[in-house]
Amino acid sequence: MKKDNQLLVITHLSQLITLVTGFGSLLLPLVLWLTQKDKVYQMDTHGKNILNFQLSLIVWCIICVPLILLFGLGLLGFAVLGLISIIFPIVNAVKASKGEVATYPFTFTFIS
Repeated sequence: MKKDNQLLVITHLSQLITLVTGFGSLLLPLVLWLTQKDKVYQMDTHGKNILNFQLSLIVWCIICVPLILLFGLGLLGFAVLGLISIIFPIVNAVKASKGEVATYPFTFTFIS
């Protein structure tokens, strides 16, 4: 296995593709993880963290939908999730460039 911190950074930043295209924040990291997890050192760990984060965001968005009826709390939830989905991929890309393992908050473990 080779050590490729640049590819790890790209994998974290690939979640931001949604800002440009409107979709793909789960699909692009999934493809990168599936194709490189056996070739790049720590790609398996980073990829699982990213996919768990993206799947958790979907779950949190689903939870926010009925909360819209409760004093608009769902709208606040969507705003917070939007900020989290932009900030943490950038923060974790910086961590990955330094060789650290990235962690995401409020993440459920779907893929272990």
